[in-house]
Amino acid sequence: MTFQQIFGKPPETQASAPGRVNLLGEHTDYNDGFVLPTAIPQNTTVQLGFSSDDKHHIYSENLQEQISILDVEHPPSGFASYIFGCIEVLKKAGYTIPPLALYVNSSVPMGSGLSSSAALEVASLRAIRQLLNLPIDDVEIAQLSQQAEIHYAGVQCGIMDQMASSLADTEHILFLDTRTLERRVMPLPTGAEIIVMDSGVPRTLASSGYNQRRAECEEAARLLGVKALRDVTDVKLTETLPEPLNRRARHVVTENNRVLEVLQGVTPERFGQLMNASHASLRDDYEVSVPALDTLVEILQNTAGVFGARLTGAGFGGACVALVASGKVDARFAAHVLEQYSQSGYTGRVLVPSLGLNDAA
Repeated sequence: MTFQQIFGKPPETQASAPGRVNLLGEHTDYNDGFVLPTAIPQNTTVQLGFSSDDKHHIYSENLQEQISILDVEHPPSGFASYIFGCIEVLKKAGYTIPPLALYVNSSVPMGSGLSSSAALEVASLRAIRQLLNLPIDDVEIAQLSQQAEIHYAGVQCGIMDQMASSLADTEHILFLDTRTLERRVMPLPTGAEIIVMDSGVPRTLASSGYNQRRAECEEAARLLGVKALRDVTDVKLTETLPEPLNRRARHVVTENNRVLEVLQGVTPERFGQLMNASHASLRDDYEVSVPALDTLVEILQNTAGVFGARLTGAGFGGACVALVASGKVDARFAAHVLEQYSQSGYTGRVLVPSLGLNDAA
C-alpha cells in the first residue's frame, strides 16, 4: 500500500533519518556524559501531507497498521505515540500544527537497540518542518524528539539517540558531550570498520530496566553531592555508595573515561580493548546484558580480525557491535560467527553491513 492508496492523494513532502549504533558511551547520556555513536545505513522515511478531516492519520507500512487521532485526550499507544509526541511538543513550542496524514516506512530493525524510535521521531519532525517551513534546526529537532519520547512514549531517555539520528553520518563517529551538546566529528580508527549483529533477543526500552537504571544513577549522584555522575571523575568515590549504586556509578564513571580516552586518539587495538572493557562493565556493574549478548560478544572477541566487541544500545537484548580490521567483514566472516552462535542455541543475523545473510542462522 502506498501513501496514494491509503490517503487518496500523493504526499506533499517526505523526509528520512537513520538509525544509529553506539561504539562507546553506553548509559552515559542521561548522566550528562560522553558518547560515541555513528549512523547506520538503515533509515526511516516519513511521507507527509495534510489530513482530509480534523484527525491525524498515521499509517505504518511495516506493521500494516493505521491509527487515527482526534485530540490530546485520546493519545495513541505503540509506534504512533512517538509521532503523536512529536506533534504535541511542536504545539507546546508555540507552533500551529494542522491535522496531518503520515505514511511511515522503516528499514531500521525494531527492538535491536539501533534507535528505531529516534529515527522515527527525527524523520517525522524533519517532514513536518519541511511541510510547514518551521524555523527549527537539527539540534532542536533532536531536542524535540527527546521530549516526545520522554513525555509521550514513557522512556526517560538521554539525548544521544536523537542527536545521532539528526546529526551523524555513516562515515564518521560523532563525539557528543550530552550536557553542553559540544560535538566533534571523528573518523573511524584507521584500518578498521564495524559490524553490527542482532542477538535475536528483542528488547523494549519502556518495559525494561532502563528507567530503573536511570533512577539508580540519579540517586547515586544525589548521595555523592553532584548534579550528575558526569561530574565524578575519580572512580574511587563510587566505593562509598551502597549496593548496587556503587556498581552503577562505577560503570558510568569508567565509561565516560573510556570515551574521553578515544577523544585523545587511540589505535584500533586500543579502541577494541576499550569496547571489551565497556561490555564487561555493562554486564557486571550495570547488569544490562543477557546470556545471548554475552555469548555473541565472546564469539566476536575471539574471532580473528576483531579488535573488540560489546553490546550496543540499552541492553536487555538487542544488538552487538564489533570493531574489525578493514576488509575482514565479508560473508565468510559473518557465517563463521553466526554458525558458532547457532551452536550455542541462538539465532542471530547481520545488520550492518548488509551481506545478504539476514536470514542466516
